[in-house]
Amino acid sequence: MVKLNDYLYEGHTVLEILHNYSRDLKNSALSSHNQIDIAHCNFLIELSQILEHNEFLTSESQRIQDFYIYMSQKYPFLSFNLKGRIKSLLRAEKKFNGYIVQFIYDYYKQNGEYPPLSAIKAKVHNFKDLIAYRIVISLPVSNLEPGENQAESELHYLYELANVLPEFLEQRGFTAELASLKQEKVSPLLSPAVRPYYRDYIANPRSSGYRSLHITFYDNISRGFTELQLRTKDMDDFAEIGTANHYFYEKKQENPLVQRNTIPVGECIYFDEAYNRIIELRNLDFSKVKVDMFNAVDNTKLNDGCGFYKGRLILPYEHLARPK
Repeated sequence: MVKLNDYLYEGHTVLEILHNYSRDLKNSALSSHNQIDIAHCNFLIELSQILEHNEFLTSESQRIQDFYIYMSQKYPFLSFNLKGRIKSLLRAEKKFNGYIVQFIYDYYKQNGEYPPLSAIKAKVHNFKDLIAYRIVISLPVSNLEPGENQAESELHYLYELANVLPEFLEQRGFTAELASLKQEKVSPLLSPAVRPYYRDYIANPRSSGYRSLHITFYDNISRGFTELQLRTKDMDDFAEIGTANHYFYEKKQENPLVQRNTIPVGECIYFDEAYNRIIELRNLDFSKVKVDMFNAVDNTKLNDGCGFYKGRLILPYEHLARPK
């Protein structure tokens, strides 16, 4: 079985790792007629192309920057930042294999049999967040009106922005994608016209407590997908340094993700391979990894300058609130 861990100890760049891993994975898939590994290979190629051919990112980020300019003019009294990132190699690999493991496990548990190959392939083609932008807003206490509630006002402004965003970006070459999330609750602050496009994790928080608004756009110029997330500062703090942080989220999800006892070894090769890749990545000793522009003292003290562990930043824009 070809796995990412085999390419992390020679001091190669992230692009070299992606090229070598995808090449060997493709050769192995062709010889074994493994269609999921072919899809995996195509996923890795897509990530490498984003990292390699970044001219379109300049165009895309400039068009998204227009929304930042709009915000700074309409809401000068708010503090906010707009950041873009490309998903890290490690996170992308974990997520691809995690989709396979979770989908097969859930399907088997519900139906008592394994999903057809076509269903697994459809599941792993759902990646639309290799490129993502995040807008985080805050209303400074000094700008509050007498009796005004900070959290309620921030939420109001966040949904105001959400209501404007789809049409604003569609005028600049983007097309909003319909959301696939089945949402139990609907916020009255979200306009009915844009509601079908948002995954509203504020009205429908995840089990971890994570809250945010997510929307996916197809960029008709670059011909790729981009995700935008909108949060208040409190929501962002909870996601980044609270219990909704990816590290804690993955630890919490570890048991249901890898139900080895439920899926007998050898019965479903796609589960077995994805499961083994996840386990090896989770047991990775970062201090022994040799990737160009990456260094680690241990698994908590990391300096990532290449997008191996942390997503690579596309743009950071920050706006400091002006007094009302």
